[in-house]
Amino acid sequence: MAAMTYEGSSIDPARPSIARVYDYLLGGKDNYAVDREIGDVFKRDLPGSVAIAFANRAALTRAVREIAKTTDIRQFIDLGSGLPTADNVHQVAQRHAPESRVVYVDIDPQVLVHGRALLENNDRTRVVAVDVRNPEGIHTHPDTLEIIDFTRPVAVILSAILHHVNDDEDPAGIVRYWRDHVPSGSYFFISHFRSGNNPETAEAEKVLQQTFGRGRWRTDAEIASLLDGLEILAPGIVPASLWRPDESDNPWNSGERRELTVWEHLIAAGLARKA
Repeated sequence: MAAMTYEGSSIDPARPSIARVYDYLLGGKDNYAVDREIGDVFKRDLPGSVAIAFANRAALTRAVREIAKTTDIRQFIDLGSGLPTADNVHQVAQRHAPESRVVYVDIDPQVLVHGRALLENNDRTRVVAVDVRNPEGIHTHPDTLEIIDFTRPVAVILSAILHHVNDDEDPAGIVRYWRDHVPSGSYFFISHFRSGNNPETAEAEKVLQQTFGRGRWRTDAEIASLLDGLEILAPGIVPASLWRPDESDNPWNSGERRELTVWEHLIAAGLARKA
């Protein structure tokens, strides 16, 4: 549940923030009572839903690690990055490839404050305050161009952000822009609320729509269509917990299948490559 939709220029503790609610669900402390009130709806009325946040974060960590360890890509753009947590994109990437460079993109003012404080001593990272719905503004921003070389492959991170882009805001167009402006060999990681056609999906979607006016669950086919023109790599668009799991958290580890919870089915992940 990355941040995107805050339109103000200063932190408003009386107005809930997607990024701060997400922070609360992950056990963070950068949130206010209004955010905890929304988060508690999920914790109290939708028990088990917090698993969505953790499954998503774990899949993101695995994807960044995979890219850093198995490809030559050393530059990442994290769209709708949200509040800093343990194992941010630059921390994971630089752990395996210290020369990695990362641009974080968000417009939530609290994200910007915390992100810039965290990264002020890291000369291979930048925080860019541009709405993800304005990809041209991100692409041409001086801070982006300072550390991203668009003649070389880039990893574009779309972690839990496109489900906050309504259909009439053209989420596919956002991906298409980046597809057309990065070279062959670039990678795209996506995670997205996955429609379960069940009461849990309907209630969670209702909470987000009533609170933020956005929150769009999509089917696997709709999520895959966002990556049109890209090669979706194995295992495809799958529940995040099943996206290349570590041995320690593999639901099929030791030959014993562990059934995913209904909530784990409601966040999907996938990795794609531009040929």
